Amino acid sequence: MNRTDPPYVSPIMRVAGLPLHPIVVHAVVVLIPLAALGALLVAARPAWRRAYGVPTLVLAVAGLLSVPLATTSGNALAAEHGGHGSDALTLHMDRADRVLPTMLVFVVLLAAALWLGRRTDQSADPDAATGAPSGGTAVATRTTSTRLVPVLAVLAAVAGLVATWFVVLTGHAGATSVWGS
Repeated sequence: MNRTDPPYVSPIMRVAGLPLHPIVVHAVVVLIPLAALGALLVAARPAWRRAYGVPTLVLAVAGLLSVPLATTSGNALAAEHGGHGSDALTLHMDRADRVLPTMLVFVVLLAAALWLGRRTDQSADPDAATGAPSGGTAVATRTTSTRLVPVLAVLAAVAGLVATWFVVLTGHAGATSVWGS
């Protein structure tokens, strides 16, 4: 290969001749902040949780699934360029390793908030759902769930913001590794 030729990247890691990594990172950069914004709405008002909860969870799961694709394609691209040469590239790759665990926490907390919120909403009128009179245990459980839903929603929103912050830091380090300071 001539030094002026572009570096070889596996055909699996290319789309229309372009390396997959710069394309896939756009999914991460768009989906994760949108999911974090949705999580803020979900945490702000119960009515918004009911309206925007599932679409927000879909965005968060799609963002979560795009992270391994971005890191795998990034590792392949780095290997094709001779490995982890520059300090900026090493920083980019180190920061990228923080996104997936944070996204896992975000998705689990958001899913728990939505699931418990739906159960709480459905049990708000237990007579309508079961036809049986509600007892003291059902009321106590409903009260605990009612208090736990906003806590989980706020924790999910915070996790979404942390994931967004890691995406920004990772993207900045990646841009610096390609374009310089």
